[in-house]
Amino acid sequence: MNDELCTPQPYLTITPLGGHGEIGMNCQKWQTDKGVVLVDCGLMFPDDSLLGIDVVIPRLESVFCEGENVLGIVLTHGHEDHIGALPWLLHQYKSLRGLRIYGSPFTIALVRHKMEEHGLLDRVELLPMPAYSTVTLGSLVFHFIPVYHSIPQCYALAVETPVGKIIHTGDFKLDPMPLGENAYDPCADLARFAATGTQKGIRLLMADSTNVENSGRSLPERMVREGLDAIFSEVKGRIVIALFSSHIRRINTVIELAHKYGRSVLVSGRSLSTNIEKAVELGLIKNPSNVYSESAGFPDLDPHQTVILATGTQGEPLSALARIARGEHRHLSLQEGDTVIMSSRVIPGNARAVSRVLNQIYRLGATVRHGRQEQPVHATGHAHSEELIDVIQAVQPEYFIPVHGEYRHLALHARLAEDCGVDPQKIRIIEDGQPVTFLPDGIRLEEPVPVESVMVDGKGVGDVGRVVLKERRILGGEGLVAVVLVLAEETGEVLHGPEMISRGFVFEQQYSHLLEDSKCIVLDQIENTMPGDTPKLCERIRSSLRRFFRGVLGRDPVVVPIVTSV
Repeated sequence: MNDELCTPQPYLTITPLGGHGEIGMNCQKWQTDKGVVLVDCGLMFPDDSLLGIDVVIPRLESVFCEGENVLGIVLTHGHEDHIGALPWLLHQYKSLRGLRIYGSPFTIALVRHKMEEHGLLDRVELLPMPAYSTVTLGSLVFHFIPVYHSIPQCYALAVETPVGKIIHTGDFKLDPMPLGENAYDPCADLARFAATGTQKGIRLLMADSTNVENSGRSLPERMVREGLDAIFSEVKGRIVIALFSSHIRRINTVIELAHKYGRSVLVSGRSLSTNIEKAVELGLIKNPSNVYSESAGFPDLDPHQTVILATGTQGEPLSALARIARGEHRHLSLQEGDTVIMSSRVIPGNARAVSRVLNQIYRLGATVRHGRQEQPVHATGHAHSEELIDVIQAVQPEYFIPVHGEYRHLALHARLAEDCGVDPQKIRIIEDGQPVTFLPDGIRLEEPVPVESVMVDGKGVGDVGRVVLKERRILGGEGLVAVVLVLAEETGEVLHGPEMISRGFVFEQQYSHLLEDSKCIVLDQIENTMPGDTPKLCERIRSSLRRFFRGVLGRDPVVVPIVTSV
């Protein structure tokens, strides 16, 4: 028999579990006959419709199947939408021990802190990978190519696979004027990867689609530094800068400018303090002699000689900036003549919360600077359309799959790739749960896998679904009426109640007559129900009271009968 007929055909199946059709929760499963590699494992923060939900994570049951050889997890960078779901992954798969996680030194430092917080450090092996290093996982060879983003030490993944070379850009931008680090040229690095080795060319390019709608090129970080420098030079009062706690490059800029203008930096926010500490340990921030954290205590300084670094760019109610604006911060306050710099973008869905905080800041007489004014105070970490074109033209892929974006972003990026000369028959828009298998001579779409996201509320994971959220919306909109009854088990005689308790429905003192009338309806249902049939009685009380309240007030509260038989 011909040995070639007995040799399994090499393949690579990529299954997006998050980040395809949404912004956040980035996670991909790469599978070959040698095992499985996870590329990123992120979470997503909830929007206003997810009442009370803390975070949203991928459906982890789809990650690993029974008996699969888990080769490791490869991380592009350390933002929460790329690493945040790791603790829940380990809680889900308790048999996973010694799981190898690869990423840049700063990314691994953040993961280490996260694992320590969750008591999971003994379950993983954390492996920091320097820029341009490689690691072989089964039949996949990962090359870590440095790229610019809004957090230090981000990587594009250039991967040698059994079916050709693949590039995954991760989140990136092209910055011709980088600050405080070696100058990288990602396009040249990726083109060099395409041209070297026994495999020539790029079989597949997967590229960040977040900012494809923005024309031109993103603002270089150096211009933000120049904008902040101009503000520091002219402002006499206290300066408050709100930014993302992971933006170490900009934090370092603030520290350097504060030193230049004779100011001390006061850091308020636990995540900010933690990230600065990690950055100092790795040499990303040097000699922060003028930096003081809230946990260690602030020195007694003239406010005009200070800069406050604060969390709260998205208007979070408990953040440092929001507490300062409300006058509820224990150590820091605002007054007329102070300047607040919003050095971040407003994430869609947070505009109302941010506006609320800004209004409070203006009431205190402070000046607000933001990205739309003459001096730039923020630059995105995601490539604009011209930069995306540069990458496509540099690597000239055979196949193209846009990643990291809502569907319109993916569609526009696919169109951009077609304009750059990629064969439209070899451009695929795939959403979460749609596996695509690459073979030596083609590709095929596999049967979709279940990927409905999982909601985390407190310590509960997945126990809050659409039904619970619907009930929360009704509770928020209509309120609740509880009916408390104690009945004699044998005779059905009323021993206590009915007691009507209103929460978020009506003001009890004003509508006491209405609640008294509703008691009569409850007593009618008791008379018409056989003693001992508590389930039927509860259902009759519920339906009759809802009809009554709809008819009288046009409201439909949640009715909860609490019936006890003794």
